[in-house]
Amino acid sequence: MKTTIVGIGGGSASGKTTFVRLLSKVIGKENLCLIHHDSYYKDRSGLSLEARADINYDHPSALDTGLLAGHLEQLKNGMEIEIPVYDFHTHCREKNTVRVSPKPLILVEGILVLAEPELLEYFDFKIFIDLDPDLLLSRRISRDITERGRTVEASLRQYDLTTRPMLSKFVLPSKNNAHLVLSGARAFEQTTIDIIGLGLKSLQDRRNTGSGKNN
Repeated sequence: MKTTIVGIGGGSASGKTTFVRLLSKVIGKENLCLIHHDSYYKDRSGLSLEARADINYDHPSALDTGLLAGHLEQLKNGMEIEIPVYDFHTHCREKNTVRVSPKPLILVEGILVLAEPELLEYFDFKIFIDLDPDLLLSRRISRDITERGRTVEASLRQYDLTTRPMLSKFVLPSKNNAHLVLSGARAFEQTTIDIIGLGLKSLQDRRNTGSGKNN
């Protein structure tokens, strides 16, 4: 079995996880595995809480992208991987990991996945979800409060200091690496999801019959 690896990029809180969830309903969860780049944040247990708070988590250097690239190589070769479990409250990795087996389709999502040359070489198809920056901000604040235990003030501070500058420097330029750019609510329309899902299944079928790109 050949694997088809799809990179899905976009700004923080652009809806990448929602997009993938909708896409999995069309493709079938049994046919794919999902990898979040966020899982590969570097462990900061050796630093004080104050030092951890000062790290720019929106910069590529905050992530262990080399480990993710190695895991994609293993999945391509039919091997299982152990994905780290990251605690966003403490900025540390937990002791347990999540075991993932290779599937026909591998979806890799994250704000910087299309900005990393080390990852681009693994992607057979690349999608960018493009939302208005003001909408990104409101969605991010809501997520930070409900999912990551942060205050509005802390979320706004991080957005101003790191998220917005890194969005301009790394995330938005990575849109040029995408095969497909989905703007606004169009990314979540059922017709769009159906077309992309069927297209990815067709791509996977062609690759397994020898008419597509080789691994």
